[in-house]
Amino acid sequence: MSVEAREWVWEHSASRGVARLVLLSIADRVADDQCVSWASLSSLAQRTNASVSTVREAIERLRLSGELKQLADLVGPQRSTVYRLPLAAEAIAHARRAQQEADGDTAVSDEPASPAELQLSVLRRYGIRRREVPDSPAGVRKPAGADTGRSRRKPAGRRARHTHSGVPATGTQNRSEPDLNRRYSSSGAAVLAAAEWTVDPATHTWARQQGHLDRLGEQGLQAADAKWRAHRAGHAPRPADAWAADWRAWVAREHAPSRPNLYAVPGQSPAAPGGMTRAETHTAALLAALDEPTGTEG
Repeated sequence: MSVEAREWVWEHSASRGVARLVLLSIADRVADDQCVSWASLSSLAQRTNASVSTVREAIERLRLSGELKQLADLVGPQRSTVYRLPLAAEAIAHARRAQQEADGDTAVSDEPASPAELQLSVLRRYGIRRREVPDSPAGVRKPAGADTGRSRRKPAGRRARHTHSGVPATGTQNRSEPDLNRRYSSSGAAVLAAAEWTVDPATHTWARQQGHLDRLGEQGLQAADAKWRAHRAGHAPRPADAWAADWRAWVAREHAPSRPNLYAVPGQSPAAPGGMTRAETHTAALLAALDEPTGTEG
């Protein structure tokens, strides 16, 4: 039955982004045509690779759209929250009714196809039961009145704390999404091809602070970027920070257009450009030396 619920989400849900992933995760646990499921915030956050606050916001959007309903009077396994996909349940009920009519089933009733009441006896098979509110051990509390001489005081509220282990309380829409070059990844690390990586503000600031923007000029920097992308087109996808480090090393050893290479003149100690390792500096000096005239050219 979870297959039909998931198919409804894929084909008919108007949800997007994390809200769609949350709805798919809830539909994955639907057990029958009532489209009732259970899930905790922490499990949804882990399955969608999002923060708890992002999952909360997604659930609220789904509730407002009518695609998800929270059943507050029911509780699932391990006191998890119980949800229902009412629109999916209605669509499945209509499909069942149409199939019965097509098969010539004369026992089809004239009642609406949308299921009105939940069958709790069936839901108990899946660990879903009615929420029980325990009574006070001392019975009904005696209200404060004139006989005690004390006013009724509101108890001090507990300090809210994050109880969902393994997932962040707040954060970006998805933990696998860096602030730039965002890309979903089930492994938890954002990987992308070189052509998909864009020069983020931090990298552009680095190029300006290290003097590469003045050395190459805006057009020269763009030419170096285009050359880098052409050489990296066939490389395997990498995380965004790996591409950023590779791009910086490339720009640091790029020759300025119609200008001599000032940091790799033979006979002098090359000054290491900012942000380069010793190995990258030696490689840049070797490449510069190969371009120097030797005086033996014909």
